[in-house]
Amino acid sequence: MNPGQDAGVRPRRIGVLVAIAIAAFALDVISKAIVVATLPDRPQPVELLGGLLTLRVIRNSGAAFNIGTGMTLVFTVIAAGVVVAILRYARRLRSLPWAVTLGLLLGGALGNLADRLFRSPGVFRGHVVDWIELPHWPVFNLADASIVCGGVLAVLLASRGLQVDGTVQRDDEPEKPEKPEKPEQPEAGAPGEAAEPETPAADRREASVAGDDQSGGPRPDAEH
Repeated sequence: MNPGQDAGVRPRRIGVLVAIAIAAFALDVISKAIVVATLPDRPQPVELLGGLLTLRVIRNSGAAFNIGTGMTLVFTVIAAGVVVAILRYARRLRSLPWAVTLGLLLGGALGNLADRLFRSPGVFRGHVVDWIELPHWPVFNLADASIVCGGVLAVLLASRGLQVDGTVQRDDEPEKPEKPEKPEQPEAGAPGEAAEPETPAADRREASVAGDDQSGGPRPDAEH
């Protein structure tokens, strides 16, 4: 930390995001290369765990889980937009959970985007390789799994009020009441100031006479 840096500022988590994204992307690319090289030669899909997990290769022109087939170009543009958006968010990323979340989303998006760019039938129209099949579930790949896990984490973090910069925002926090302003003291002679009541002339004469009596001085009416 620099000497002039605020001690309360959280460190950036770009390194964590990049590490998670590279790991997710690498696992997806390597797994697809292996299954494309080995599974198509098998006459039957490979069943594991008593049929709970089945390995079969299919080509998907749509989105995750074989949704929206025939819209390859649209999903290519969307995937590229997701990558750009995540990279923009990374500039203010200071939350470790969000770094993991965005890393999973980025790695999964890059994995499927690479298929659309470099696989047949052509650039921006390539079909994604799916190879993992579960009972009553569409065939998917590790990039899809990474995107889904990242999406679930994003919903959980947002529901807890955790921001990308590491701060926590809660809707149920009561607002602090504003302190009432003190009324200003009116200046002497200011408009609106209550004027002191004037003493009647008769009262002033009686007060003067009473003062003379107390001081022993002659009363004006006693002189001849």
